[in-house]
Amino acid sequence: MSHPHSSAASLPEPSVVPVLGLHCGHYFYRWKREVLANLGKAAVHEAKADFLAAIAPTAEARPERIQWFIVSGHKADFATIMMDTDPLRIDRVHQRLMSSGLGAAIEPVYSFVSMSEISEYLPNKEQYAQKLIRSGEDPTSPTYQAKVASYEKRLPMMHAQRLAPEFPNWPAMCFYPMNKVRNVGANWFLEPFSARTEMMAEHAQSGMAFAGRVTQLVTASVGLDDWEWGVTLWARNPQFLKDIVYTMRYDSASARFGEFGTFYTGYLATGPAIFEHCMV
Repeated sequence: MSHPHSSAASLPEPSVVPVLGLHCGHYFYRWKREVLANLGKAAVHEAKADFLAAIAPTAEARPERIQWFIVSGHKADFATIMMDTDPLRIDRVHQRLMSSGLGAAIEPVYSFVSMSEISEYLPNKEQYAQKLIRSGEDPTSPTYQAKVASYEKRLPMMHAQRLAPEFPNWPAMCFYPMNKVRNVGANWFLEPFSARTEMMAEHAQSGMAFAGRVTQLVTASVGLDDWEWGVTLWARNPQFLKDIVYTMRYDSASARFGEFGTFYTGYLATGPAIFEHCMV
């Protein structure tokens, strides 16, 4: 039923394209060795080109962002991360892969559907200025004015990095889903906004110590998947993945309020590299 005061002219047109940000898809796969064995070496070799074409779509079929990884451990053999304005363009890559000549030999083991967003805890110019004042900055000083001006200049780039991030060509990646807990005595969503903001600022400060070594993408899955957020970390070296997660676990936002799902660790790879590594 329409609200009597609603106006159709003020509503956005129905669309799958987000008002802000991009759709994001994480897909994880495992080879079915018994199927590969039954197909035989010759048939697998013949279908290889079809597999490679499926994971490297061209032209309009290619999502805006796409990377493939060899996954370490037995949870999966390979994986992809994709982002695009159209969620069906992302899922089409998955469908094309599963309908390829080797689709019968591929088992999807996990997927995560989410969207990019600007965190509500990222301060705007005015909130940043108030934070400086609370920390003892004199609002009439040139230093204060310079800091506020610098932050205002950086803010659009910070928004862009969260909404439409470039995927770095760094070798190591890990992904994990997470929630903020809602337990008696430790319910994130019942904490005052000021307290949540302070905890997230502490969390961000811990992450900044790894600038240049680790970059992070947090996508929102509230209402879209089983978890509330997905965290993707890219690192120049897998050592830094371990170091940053360990360091940030001591922050209140994680130690008191973080609930984490399964971790997947991968290494940036091309289609031929996936074939060679997995000995298909």
